[in-house]
This record gives sequence, structure tokens and C-alpha cells, in this order.
Amino acid sequence: MTPAAFAPARPGAVLGCGARGQNAAAVAALIDCLARGLPIHASLAGIRADGAMPGAWLCCQSSGSGGRVKTIRRSHASWIASFEVNRAAFGLSARDRYAVLGQLGHSLALYAALEALHLGAGLMVLAGDSPRRQRATLAEAGATVLYATPTQLHRLLLAGQGALPAVAHVFCGGGRLDAACRAGVAALCPNAAIRAFYGASETSFITIADAETPEGSVGRAYPGVDLRLDAEGRIAVASPYLFQGYAEPDLPMPPRRDGHLTTGDIGRLDDRGNLFLRGRESRMVTVADRNLFLEDVEAVLAATSARPCAALALPDARRGHAVVAAVEGAGDDALAASLRRACREALGDHAAPRRIVFLARLPRLGSDKPDLAALARLVAP
Repeated sequence: MTPAAFAPARPGAVLGCGARGQNAAAVAALIDCLARGLPIHASLAGIRADGAMPGAWLCCQSSGSGGRVKTIRRSHASWIASFEVNRAAFGLSARDRYAVLGQLGHSLALYAALEALHLGAGLMVLAGDSPRRQRATLAEAGATVLYATPTQLHRLLLAGQGALPAVAHVFCGGGRLDAACRAGVAALCPNAAIRAFYGASETSFITIADAETPEGSVGRAYPGVDLRLDAEGRIAVASPYLFQGYAEPDLPMPPRRDGHLTTGDIGRLDDRGNLFLRGRESRMVTVADRNLFLEDVEAVLAATSARPCAALALPDARRGHAVVAAVEGAGDDALAASLRRACREALGDHAAPRRIVFLARLPRLGSDKPDLAALARLVAP
């Protein structure tokens, strides 16, 4: 029978909290909540008990990519259900050594840490270490399971030489894993199965992509997920993994259609059930009377530059919107020309960025996604 509450951590489960011990307080607070059966509240400010009364509840924060950080409230059981799926489907066990690269205030990192502790596995929380130090720790400690965002994986690939043969599972969430990054991770972790998840803080896992997934797809429905698309491609989902609601009293639940939670994303399914995302409905803009998903522009930019990047649409009196691209790294006129040409050839003239801005580092949210609101303030004319 599946338990309704997270299991306490076994003694000695924590193998590392960063080179300077910078994650020790958050990890200790999490373990204390588990030991005392207290509700957990996780944010970028740290981990704390959400009240003094025992309860199998968890509050964590959304990434803020939609413009506002929201506090997600869910039951322990909603994550335990997927822990058991992952245990059965991928052979995860107490023998594994998990490595988490992000802060525990980010839901992907928190999920990975709780999965490790619930299954009795070892846990390393390496947030705040340099990618070079993270890579060295993964090798020295013999990490077997790695949870990371695409940005964290990109940085890991740039951090040095040498493979990580002990890694058996790489789980990627929080954004699109492009083909170049996937290939790099396959070379870095030659014995690992690489799986990318599509989902959200509110829904947890929706689809899973692996080596058999067609290029450009985010995979097929994760076990237990019922996926529905309407005539316009709007995605809705029902599963045991959904959240209970927001802690903020002014925030209503997202809309539901026949019991299915709407995600705000647009996509399509092929005849084998593979989901192809177009992008967020809120990030579809009109340029010269043509609809454009900014995620499509970002995919071309990333594939062409192999750098972190983001696309924005700023108001334009003549064309409706003008695309502006931001690319991390030193300015490069030749690269800028290549990026415009690649967007034009792949998506059409309307998708070619009007401006390309090079920044030493893109502004980021706590989840390591680009902070689009801060970026808009930086590049606005």
C-alpha cells in the first residue's frame, strides 16, 4: 500500500551539502520536518515547518516564469505516487546516490531530494557550487542519479573534461532539453539513461521523453496521466500528481475542463501519443500579422549559438511586435548574423530578431529559468 506521508530520512542519508556546507541548513530543516511529521514549506528563503501540527502537506513555490511567484500546496501522496512509479519503472533504490544541482526552494530540486530520502537513497545537494566543483563532486562521490534543469546541464558540460561513468539516470526538467545538450550529456554520462520531463509545479509530471522519443517531442504521457488537447491544441491534464491549490487566498485554481486542469500550453499529439509543444499561450505574439511562439525562436537561437538565450516581443507600431533576442556571452557580429539567418530560414522573415543583445549573464529566476520581466527592462529601448 502506498504511504500517505514522506518517510523520515535514514541515518547517514545526506552525503554532501556543497563545498562550503551552504545547503546544510536547508537540508537539516527538511530532515527535521520529515522526522517530526510536520508540513513542509519550501522557498528560496529556505525550508521551514509550515505550522506546529503534524500533517502530510507540502508548500513550494512556482518558478515565477508567469510573472508572479505562487505558493503551490500539495499532499505528500501526490509526489509519493510518482516516487513509486520511478522506483518501479527505472529501478531506483536505496543503493542509489542522488545529486541535486539546484536550490531546495526550486520544486525540481526539492522533488529530487524528497524522492532520494523517501526511497532511502543517498543525497548530495550541490546548489551554490561552481559547475566545475559540481562535476568533480559527482565523479568523486560516484553519483548514480542526477536531477537538473537544461541550464544546469549546459553549465556542467562547459565545466571541464572527463566522463561520469557512475551516473545511471539523468532526469531533466524545467525547460526544453535541446538535441545538442542531450548529446553532450550522453557523452558526459555514457552509461546513463537520459529522461526529460514536461510538467509544471501545479501538475508535476505530464510527459516523459527518452531515447526513443521523436526529435522535437516532449514525450508520451507519464504513467497515470490522462492528457487531453482541445481543437486549438490547449493542453489539459488529470492525474494523481496534481496540486491542491495555491496558498495565496487571492489566487483561484487554474481552469478545468471535464475534471482536467488546463496548463496554459499549446501543443499537438502525433498518432503514437507523442506530445509536441508549440509554447505558452501567453507567449504567442503577432508579428506582421503572423502568429509566432517565442519558444520556437528560442529553440533556433539555442541550436545555433549553443549558448543560453531568450526571446522577447516588444511592441512595434508597424508590425505589431518586434522580436528581440538576448544571448549570454561576449558580443559577436558574425554569430548575430547567423542567428538572424537561422530564424529566418527555420521560421520565416517575421521571426528574425530585430535586435540581438549580448549579455555577460542572462538575469535568472530562482528556478534558473530566464527572468523575462527583468530581461525586458534591460533591453527595452
